[in-house]
Amino acid sequence: MGEVNPAFIQDVEHRPKVVGAIAKAEGIPLIDLSALIDSPDDHQAIKGLVAEVRSASKEWGFFQVINHGVPLEKLRRLEEAARKFFGQPLEKKRKVRRDEVSTLGYYDTEHTKNVRDWKEVFDFTFHDPTLIPASYRPDDEEVTHWSNKWPEKLPEFRY
Repeated sequence: MGEVNPAFIQDVEHRPKVVGAIAKAEGIPLIDLSALIDSPDDHQAIKGLVAEVRSASKEWGFFQVINHGVPLEKLRRLEEAARKFFGQPLEKKRKVRRDEVSTLGYYDTEHTKNVRDWKEVFDFTFHDPTLIPASYRPDDEEVTHWSNKWPEKLPEFRY
């Protein structure tokens, strides 16, 4: 199988402590977004939805979204484009790598608790460019411009 890069090995003091029996998961939390589509002005329903997202994020760290309104064919095209992009050699993906100046694009060296994560990501924003406040001070009018990076040879990934 080969050697594991030490960057992926978590120090013993940061590993989860198993106390007693290991809990078994019953199922991934499902977050139903139909309230946003069917009743966007129903503030109680939206507050309930926010509470569900908060709970799933806190207890599980992830969740599955259903009834989001995205057509199945569009999801299939998205998955196919993502497989094409992430299936490329590393040097091609790194051509659109994010850096200190550009916070959007490909990234494969994220860390959690000083240990490299076993994942690749591609960050992008819906509005291009996106204007972000430069600081949290309410009187600060300076903004940062975030612009997307896209691979040249995969136009379907951008679409």
